[in-house]
Amino acid sequence: MATTSLHTLPGRLSRAFVVAVIGFLILPPLVVTIAAFNDKALLAFPPQSLSLRWFAKALTYDDFRAGFQNGLIVTVWASSIALLIGGSFAFALDRYEFRLKRAIEAVLLSSLLVPHFTIGLGFLILAAQIGITRGYAVVIAAHVVLVLPFVLRSVYVSLRNFDRRLEQAAASLGASPGRVLVTVTIPLLVPGLVSGWLLAAILSFNEFTASLFVTGQRTQTLPVAMYNYVREYAD
Repeated sequence: MATTSLHTLPGRLSRAFVVAVIGFLILPPLVVTIAAFNDKALLAFPPQSLSLRWFAKALTYDDFRAGFQNGLIVTVWASSIALLIGGSFAFALDRYEFRLKRAIEAVLLSSLLVPHFTIGLGFLILAAQIGITRGYAVVIAAHVVLVLPFVLRSVYVSLRNFDRRLEQAAASLGASPGRVLVTVTIPLLVPGLVSGWLLAAILSFNEFTASLFVTGQRTQTLPVAMYNYVREYAD
């Protein structure tokens, strides 16, 4: 019995640790979400009465609506550009051997190791030095750098799991390399391309730290608009 208990103790501790981590990640946003339906002005959990009052009020705030629209514009452009760049480099890294291959891959993935405020501050300084305003171009460029690694890895994994015999079969039937790419390779990579784009879109739309540096009054995204509201108002 003692031996059996010793053997099961690590498993129980592991399960308890996993449950604790999941609870740590899920409980805070769950509590905030439920508390958002509270009818009172002060945050309380559990809510004394449920209401959609604060959601309706948020929809009437012009900066929130503008931030949502700006966020959609930045998200669509940044995710699409990242997909184009990341997909192209993922294909090149998977199919070809060339000098500095690993160095290029490291550069493309480097934003994973750099704090977001550093990237945002860097783009802010760069924009000031070359004399451009904090418009959509600067915001989109910063977001592309931030989400590019996720698109690159998503497409690269799909390419690594790709059955290249399908391409060889199409080529043996007389299809040109371009036709093989369009009719065989890309359609089979659609799951990886879509998942990479969606992941990039989610990360871009919710990005706050870098956006705080590179957005202006007319280009602030929803997270920045919410931050400015909380900083200025008590409700």
